[in-house]
Amino acid sequence: MRKRMIATMLAGIMLLSVTGCGKGGDGKDGSVELNVTTTFAGEDTNAQNYKDAVKEWEKQTGNKVVDTSASSSETFKMRVATDFETGSEPDVLFYFNGADANSFIEAGKVVSIDEIRKEYPNYAKNMEDGKIPGSLVDGKKYAVPVNGFWEAMFFNTEILEAAGVAIPGENYTMEMFKKDCEKIKAAGFTPIAAALGNTPHYWWEFAIFNHQSPSNHLEIPKNADDAYGQAWVAGLNDIKELYELGYFPDNTLSATDDETFAMFTEGKAAFLIDGSWKVEGIVKSCQSDPDKPSTLDTKKLAKFDVTYVPGNGDRKATDLVGGLSSGYYITRKAWDDPEKRDAAISFIEYMTSDSVVAVFAQHAASALNNTPEVDPASFNDLQIKAMKMIAGVTSFTAAVQDLFPGECRVSTFDGMPEIVTGKVSAKDAVAEGLAVYYKK
Repeated sequence: MRKRMIATMLAGIMLLSVTGCGKGGDGKDGSVELNVTTTFAGEDTNAQNYKDAVKEWEKQTGNKVVDTSASSSETFKMRVATDFETGSEPDVLFYFNGADANSFIEAGKVVSIDEIRKEYPNYAKNMEDGKIPGSLVDGKKYAVPVNGFWEAMFFNTEILEAAGVAIPGENYTMEMFKKDCEKIKAAGFTPIAAALGNTPHYWWEFAIFNHQSPSNHLEIPKNADDAYGQAWVAGLNDIKELYELGYFPDNTLSATDDETFAMFTEGKAAFLIDGSWKVEGIVKSCQSDPDKPSTLDTKKLAKFDVTYVPGNGDRKATDLVGGLSSGYYITRKAWDDPEKRDAAISFIEYMTSDSVVAVFAQHAASALNNTPEVDPASFNDLQIKAMKMIAGVTSFTAAVQDLFPGECRVSTFDGMPEIVTGKVSAKDAVAEGLAVYYKK
């Protein structure tokens, strides 16, 4: 596993050509305008890689991409759902393959890989089929993955040193974490960078995970009183405790994720639980010009590191949330248009080719059969630290929130401010979300 992971982590220079496979796979079908929506935007690690790859595909094929990508958020997910409901969906969509995709799969608005292979036999054949996640609706595979993800805890070494806190390691526990947060708070810093009123996702996930284990984290409770429901309630109450102890920013209930992320990169907050995509955002914060890697301040970047999320009970710190949760879909609208169909196939074949996936995967994971091995010297200091951290992971478990549709999460995501301030009990919030889930 380690050998495969290291190979996947090593990214290189994108090949300037890609061989199309199957009918029409070369994409040379005139000038076709392809509407594409992805989550490769904002602080996503691969935002620039995506732009570069799109530009190269356009150059090779003469086609044009109309890009409507945006950072992943609940607002973005609602936008995608609305687009499908109103017939405004894109031709190609890079999106989640969990519960958030259920509505448009149920409506038959995207095409399965098996159906595509009837016309294009070699479609996604460079991937291990067993690693391509199936739909929660019918078990069929629809989305061709590119790069996987992991969620872990970034930290500022300068703040930890100033507060007399040791560097967290593989045996880090929540009790140790709380003691460290108290020291950091006493030293005049904010322990945790998080916008609980805007993006509570990561704390929600790991707080619940800390009352479960990799073997049962993906079980949806029947109600708030069963064993899994009690774990969810206990996790939310743990977040409430951290809030009451004053470990989140003073404005955590009103701040945006961008604002609290800035607190972290500006050296005002010590810890940040987030995903692998945040590596690029941290790196860019250490560049005098965010668009020019050559302006990187290596000394500033050296102050940042990444480690495991504090563990509890049956979940070790080295048990992380991660996997291949997103991929490229072809919509039925594009499939039923002969010109769009060929262009969409060509685009996805290029964006999921071995060489391109290697660039996107970097320090994460992929489903490739054969991962190109290239010079690791092209990685920056934080990417190398991330690789070392990932090498010590004992398990990856998917995010349970991906199995729990957006409307079901409202009571505990949007309602997090009410939970941590005691206006709504964690048990009632969980019960409300589960009621919506089972009503669906």
